[in-house]
Amino acid sequence: MKKALTMLLTSSLVLGLAACGGGNNGGNGNGGSDAGSSPSSAASSSAGASASSGSGDPVTLRVAWWGGQSRHDYTLKVIDMYEKLHPNVTIEPEYASFDDYWKKLAPQAAAKNLPDVIQMDISYLTQYATQGQISELQPYIDNKLIDTTNISDAAIAGGKVNDKLYAFNLGNNALLSVIDKAMLEKAGATMPAQEWTWDDFTALGDKLKAQGKILTQDLRHDVFFPFYLRSQGQHMYAADGKSLGYADDKFFIDFYNMYNNWYQSGYLLSLDKLAQKKGTPEDGELELGNAVSTWGWSNQYILSAAVAKRPLEILPVPGWNQNGALFLKPSMFFSIAENSKVKEEAAKFIDFWVNNVDANKIILGERGVPVSSAVKDALKDSLTPEQTKVFEYVAWAEQNATPMDPPNPAGATEVDKLLKETAEQIMYKKLTVEEAAKKFREQANKILGK
Repeated sequence: MKKALTMLLTSSLVLGLAACGGGNNGGNGNGGSDAGSSPSSAASSSAGASASSGSGDPVTLRVAWWGGQSRHDYTLKVIDMYEKLHPNVTIEPEYASFDDYWKKLAPQAAAKNLPDVIQMDISYLTQYATQGQISELQPYIDNKLIDTTNISDAAIAGGKVNDKLYAFNLGNNALLSVIDKAMLEKAGATMPAQEWTWDDFTALGDKLKAQGKILTQDLRHDVFFPFYLRSQGQHMYAADGKSLGYADDKFFIDFYNMYNNWYQSGYLLSLDKLAQKKGTPEDGELELGNAVSTWGWSNQYILSAAVAKRPLEILPVPGWNQNGALFLKPSMFFSIAENSKVKEEAAKFIDFWVNNVDANKIILGERGVPVSSAVKDALKDSLTPEQTKVFEYVAWAEQNATPMDPPNPAGATEVDKLLKETAEQIMYKKLTVEEAAKKFREQANKILGK
């Protein structure tokens, strides 16, 4: 960077670590719009009024993201490339692990001091958009600052809330399981078929445990319980977002009986050890050689393989072929802070990220398979075998997927936290699964009904 990095692990980060979730307001003022304006009118009025590299005036752009060290390293290279192409622009990067990232954004939002470009997750999108803390992006598409010529409407639509675009998709993802085939075979098991089931996964537990290994570190409750619900023809949230989307607690009970069985059998990492994890590939149990699998989004496979430094295989998540459970999801987004003074520059940076071929030869799909068809075509000869595997898996998923659920409603981050806490109470034997199902429903509906 042209000046010292502005990292999340500064005094301002430390102040933010006690906060959770939070809103998302622009970093450097109101971008020329009235603070009382609606998000859509503010974006429209500021789309032509913000500072821009086109004028040649010095511009400082704050860009924030979460991730592990490998992501940080290549993102800084892309930023350097952008700065060389735009000599009047200085980019201040801010980054941390996923959990610390969101903790930082809460006090920044309260102080109206968010970064100009914010990496956004779908679980927070509705909250930030409805609170007027991120800008509507359609004006920047309309004035061609963000070129969508080679990007489908379907790829863009995932960033909409109430039919307005607040976040730009950086890449497409699908859920998967990553399997260490050699570890599996050493334990006397065989690689499961593509149509495997949760029972097939459970059946591997004792064989791995006998080798001193575990099935997996854990499953993210806010990801895999909703996926399980989809496989049962249910949904996590009601269409209006005011309550849970499934009426029968049987689905919660069945899933968490299975999950608790894994935990009590020693197939998962203990909760005390899990609490010490940083949430990065560098300290993942599969990557360290202690677990036979890890579960997550397709883009995460690339980092897992890079850290593990050994062959790994991909399988879809059990239940993918039941009731249209499989879906494509924007891996993550970039949003523009509503109070940013440099919204045009922020839009240009987003355009550069998704459309510049040279930049994407550095990114190489780590944030999801590129949304630009031109970029995808240009990258074919640049991909490693691991990257090719992800591109092919996402292409397969696209042919077998059904539409994803709408963005999580306001209050969903609080529900996610409640789900995790409730699941832990089951594993600590403080609640039976039946008691937990009742408690979760009552408290989740109370949160969503506010």
